[in-house]
Amino acid sequence: MVQDSKNSSAPRKRPLDGIRVLDLSRVLAGPWCTQNLADLGAEVFKIERPGTGDDTRTWGPPFLRDAGGRDTSESAYFLCANRNKQSVAIDMSSPEGAALIREFAKSCDVVVENFKVGGLKKYGLDYESLSALNPRLVHCSVTGFGQSGPLSQRAGYDFLIQGMGGLMSITGEPDSVAGGGPEKVGVAVTDLMAGMYATTGILAALMEREKSGLGQHLDIALLDCQLAMLANQSMNYLTTGVAPRRMGNAHPNIVPYQTFAASDGHVIVACGNDGQFRALCTAMNVPELAIDSRFATNSGRSVNRAELLPQLAAVFATRTRDAWVEALEACGVPCGPINDIEQAFGSEQAVHRGAAREIAHPVAGVAPTVASPLRLSATPVQYDHAPPMLGEHTNAVLREVLGLDDAKISELVQAGVIGA
Repeated sequence: MVQDSKNSSAPRKRPLDGIRVLDLSRVLAGPWCTQNLADLGAEVFKIERPGTGDDTRTWGPPFLRDAGGRDTSESAYFLCANRNKQSVAIDMSSPEGAALIREFAKSCDVVVENFKVGGLKKYGLDYESLSALNPRLVHCSVTGFGQSGPLSQRAGYDFLIQGMGGLMSITGEPDSVAGGGPEKVGVAVTDLMAGMYATTGILAALMEREKSGLGQHLDIALLDCQLAMLANQSMNYLTTGVAPRRMGNAHPNIVPYQTFAASDGHVIVACGNDGQFRALCTAMNVPELAIDSRFATNSGRSVNRAELLPQLAAVFATRTRDAWVEALEACGVPCGPINDIEQAFGSEQAVHRGAAREIAHPVAGVAPTVASPLRLSATPVQYDHAPPMLGEHTNAVLREVLGLDDAKISELVQAGVIGA
């Protein structure tokens, strides 16, 4: 079909324009998912407990500061996962509050929740209850262990799942090294990956709904996500029957692919093929290693890493980090420094990409945010709203979505059903 040239330059709607999301989640995995949906243009109603809200609002310091330098009620943790949403403070434990949320569900396309298995049934907010009211509803449940199985009733937290799901067994230095032992990753990667899988599943379910006209239930488990994201490490085990072990900064399948100590710091070297290894040897003035039958191929280097790595380490120790980075970049060997987070955001590339941004905030003036990595050419992510103050949008949303008048809203406030 030929596109109408008259409309080719007309602004296009955001990808999820017209999609409404009822967000009953809190902490990280669920909110990370709903922030993705909000960034893509969905209208997200974040339902929070009056007076307290999402648990992470108090997970500080640090907290966002107002214009006078005083801490606000918005923790940095809360700010990371809740932009572009509307906060509606409703007490779902009250019959009237649960009824309000059910009314919301009738006009929504998606529900995201991370309550314990069966926890929403007593409020009539579980998938079966809500889908009976709205058969087109895509209902995503995020739990630690899933909706079935012997551990399904247990609460799941990222740290626990990193341990139980095998990630900590391959993270950290080997036990034989001083300071060795299992380590968690420095950010809650299991929660974040669960949020990303939930996002993908919701988008797929919405696409399928266009064909069937019906919603469905998504069962997203942190443990499932953790096992899936082990990627090559899980396949290393499944193909050999041998569980991978901690190797510090070394790679289980590629050599050299790790950190080396320079004279004043550390440099990362990531030789992904034999050509890059030959270039590395040339830059390090050890060309004989590239033609050594033990090291000429990656398979050989992997088997003989104990003989190769000390020789490379001795050479790396003779020059500074930046000198090595400059030399290796010049010959096409993937390499780089180890930055702290300040250095990472301050790097030329991160600044060029606009990694750190600001959004107008009703109390602080502006709030910092990290740019979404979703860079769509025609319908880019927009940073319209800072993470909301608790209950910031309650009255407006109840009027616009549920059609409640001021008298009814005042009555609900007096009864403690909604936040003031």
